[in-house]
Amino acid sequence: MSNECFQSQKFPARNVAMTEPLLDKISRPLRDLRISVTDRCNFRCRYCMPREVFDADFEFLQRQRLLTFEEINRVVKSLLPLGIKKVRITGGEPLLRRDLANLVAMLSDHDLDLALTTNASLLAKYAKVLSKAGLNRVTVSLDAMDEATFQEMNDVELSIQQVLDGIEVAHSSGLDLKINCVIQRGVNEHAILPLVEYFRHTPHVLRFIEYMDVGNTNAWSLDEVVSVEEIIAKISAVYPLNPIPRTHVGDTASRYSFADGGGEIGVISSVSAPFCGNCNRARISADGQIYTCLFASSGFDLRERLRRGDSDDELAKFVSNIWRGRDDQYSQLRSNNIQTRDKIEMSYIGG
Repeated sequence: MSNECFQSQKFPARNVAMTEPLLDKISRPLRDLRISVTDRCNFRCRYCMPREVFDADFEFLQRQRLLTFEEINRVVKSLLPLGIKKVRITGGEPLLRRDLANLVAMLSDHDLDLALTTNASLLAKYAKVLSKAGLNRVTVSLDAMDEATFQEMNDVELSIQQVLDGIEVAHSSGLDLKINCVIQRGVNEHAILPLVEYFRHTPHVLRFIEYMDVGNTNAWSLDEVVSVEEIIAKISAVYPLNPIPRTHVGDTASRYSFADGGGEIGVISSVSAPFCGNCNRARISADGQIYTCLFASSGFDLRERLRRGDSDDELAKFVSNIWRGRDDQYSQLRSNNIQTRDKIEMSYIGG
């Protein structure tokens, strides 16, 4: 395998009928579009936006550099013929973007699975209006149930109750919820069972994620990764689990049900057992760059094409040519000890 996947490349234009199946170099379709609406966040999680880097002097994107809601909607509309089935709104913290429900309402016209990832600190305030606008699902990042660990990981003085209240309001507003927890060795392994105990026998699916080397600022070390095997062993020693078959190609989580009927959990093994071979996701940053991998070093400029007046067909052809040249397999190559390189920060393109 070459290192070709480590470099974003410009591909020659092709006149391709949009009815052709859109597959990348290793036959992966484009199904899932993750769109960041802001690079700002009100948390300073150590594994994403450490405070010593993202401090008071850090220069975030100016508003004129952000895609407008109308531009985001145009991108989504233009890419529907390529096979997009799901759109996830991300950040930064997307609920910091003013009037986000207006974007949700625009996107809800396209008959897509429409989801949002949030730290939930503002979810109680906005869940009802987002649900009415057409949002289907919410994924909440929550890394511990005890106040001390919760605040240590997100590096802000915010009560965990504010997040739990957001979860409850979202549920009562008719939104489906998943709860994501990043496990970092030496930091929050002890949070695994309390999280399980809190979310068992609820409609919410709890998912544990291996600590990943996203971006360049989180001082990632393989020694700090708690593998999904360890996580499952820890849980099943107390609450026996049964594996659930995957239902969709491209699902990131391996699923397990509690043997006593207490619901299900998921684990995401992007380090110990990478799933690049099924990855069907593209990401658009808040400033309109499209990335074909979470660990990409550079993207392709959609904003410039939008603002110079490209048609929907021209935007679709631009993205289809990028996708056909895609061979990203970073996580699998990383696990084979291939040299890593600079990567875009996760706060620019979401998780």
